[in-house]
Amino acid sequence: MNAATIEKEALQLTEVERAVLADRLIESLDHTPSELKKSWADEANSRLDAFQKGEILALDGPKTLNALKSRFQK
Repeated sequence: MNAATIEKEALQLTEVERAVLADRLIESLDHTPSELKKSWADEANSRLDAFQKGEILALDGPKTLNALKSRFQK
């Protein structure tokens, strides 16, 4: 079976099934060491915990990106 046939059949799946398939395909390409993945997850959990405790603030993503673009495009 070639890639074009697989793609054609995959596009007939439900949105959820396509999302699961896409996630599995992307994961199969990921060669990130498991220790690094764990470190990233630990950092994300640490930041979420700090945010929930009120120790750090959250910024609006689109507004912050626009501000940074304006600042550095000069």
